[in-house]
Formats: sequence, C-alpha cells, structure tokens
Amino acid sequence: MIDWIIRFVKGAIVGIGAILPGLSGGVLTVIFGIYDPLIRFLADIRKDFVKNVRYFLPIGIGVAVGILLFSTVVSAAFGKYQAQFVCLFIGFVLGTFPSLFKKAGLKGRSGKHYVIMFVTAILLFLLLLSGQQVLTNVQPNFLVWIGSGAIFAFGFIVPGLSPSNFLIYFGLYDKMADGIKNLDFGVLIPLAIGAVLCILLFAKLMAFLFDRYYSGMYHFILGTVIGSSIAIFPAVVFPAFTAEGLAASGLSFIGSLAFCLILLIIGIIISWQFGKLEERVESQKAAEI
Repeated sequence: MIDWIIRFVKGAIVGIGAILPGLSGGVLTVIFGIYDPLIRFLADIRKDFVKNVRYFLPIGIGVAVGILLFSTVVSAAFGKYQAQFVCLFIGFVLGTFPSLFKKAGLKGRSGKHYVIMFVTAILLFLLLLSGQQVLTNVQPNFLVWIGSGAIFAFGFIVPGLSPSNFLIYFGLYDKMADGIKNLDFGVLIPLAIGAVLCILLFAKLMAFLFDRYYSGMYHFILGTVIGSSIAIFPAVVFPAFTAEGLAASGLSFIGSLAFCLILLIIGIIISWQFGKLEERVESQKAAEI
C-alpha cells in the first residue's frame, strides 16, 4: 500500500508538470525513474502486460488527479491577467533551459548540434509568426482537441518538450484547462483519444530515435523550446501593452510591465531550482550505479 501511494504521488506531480508550461511531464518521469520502464512498456505493450498495468495504474491515476487539480489554477490564471501569467510560464521555460541544455550534451555535442538547435528555433519561430493571425485563434472542435491531446502526449514521451507552449500559442491552453476543470467530456474524450493515438504511434519511434540519435534529438527539442517560447511574445504578451490590452487589464503600462517582469523572475527562480533538483537526483542515481 505504501508503494502504491508513493507511485500515486509521483503520478500527481508528473500530472502537474505536464499541464504546467516549462516543466515537462517527461522530465519528471525521468527524475522519478518512471520514464525508462514506461517507454519500454509503451514500445511493446504485450510484454508483461498485467505486471506493467499493475505498476503504472497508481501512476496513471495520480497523473489524472494532478492534471485535474492544477487545471483549476490554470483556468483562474488565464483571465484578466493572461499575458502576465504567460510570462510566469515563460519564466518556467527559461529556468529549466540550463538543465535541459546540459542534458542535451551528456553524450557530447558538436557544431552540427548547435546548427540543429538554432535552425529549428528560427524555422519554428518564423512558421508560428507567419501564421499568427490564423494559428493564434484556433477554434476548438473534436478534431482540434484530438490534435491537442496528441501534442500534450508528446510531453510524456519526449523529455524536456513542453507542449503547453504550443497550446498557449494556438489559444487553446486556457480552453483545455477549463474543459478539464469542468469535466467537459466534449474536451476530455478527444484529448484522451489524441493522447493514446500519439503514444501508440510514436513511443517506439521516440525510443529508437533517442537511442540512436540522442544529441541530435535533444538539440532539436531545445530548438523547439526556444522557437515556441519566443513566438509567444508577439502572439500573447505584446498585445497586453496596447491601449486596448491595458484597458482590459486595468493596469498602466508601467504596472503591466512590472507585473510581467516579477512573474517572469519568479518563474525562472522556481524552475531553476527544479532543474537543480533534477541534477541532484540524477547524480545520486549515477553514484548508486
């Protein structure tokens, strides 16, 4: 029973990390020693099926509870001060970046890996910027929520990737949080379908790619983190400083800027400490081995 509770708590924390931009659920599964057995299970579901289901059941329940509980916080944040709380989330991304960068270089890096990172970041930023008028106001429907569920699932099978960045950019993040909080099955069912399809289709592929091209894959992820984070500013943050945006928030330009900077710094500090915790846990595991 104690082991079951521990796995449930780990799952709940992973669920919170999954819905919180910058703190990838995949990274948390790595910290808790869940990632490797999870990927092995998903890559070959039939092998030791009953044993794996028993092991991952409390983790799965915990993930669902963590997502449900924290979606209430997210839903409340994305209201009058949406741009300011987005800055908090961007701070989470910035704070974890040093840890993610270090992880990307564990098996060595060369000039081509920097090229992969910067080219990915630039291309993704330009793509998102060019589609800003269309992509930032995606109207949710069944197929859109299936796609969102698939994006969300990538955060579990690709450690370090924060899919919430993309959902924020598309204008779907707060709507997803509202749907989860309100137990709206019109949102929950397609999200679950998309997540399951993504995991079944890509888990084995991602396991192969990380085994074969570790450094290249991680620097690609770094590029997506950089590009998607930068694209959020013109799409979500900057409009808050227009006359219309300031009137909606009831803040002055200086007040809005100060609010953004304070939350940005708080986010950086929290996630930087989280990154240090991850490094300590990995060092202890390495010492035990």
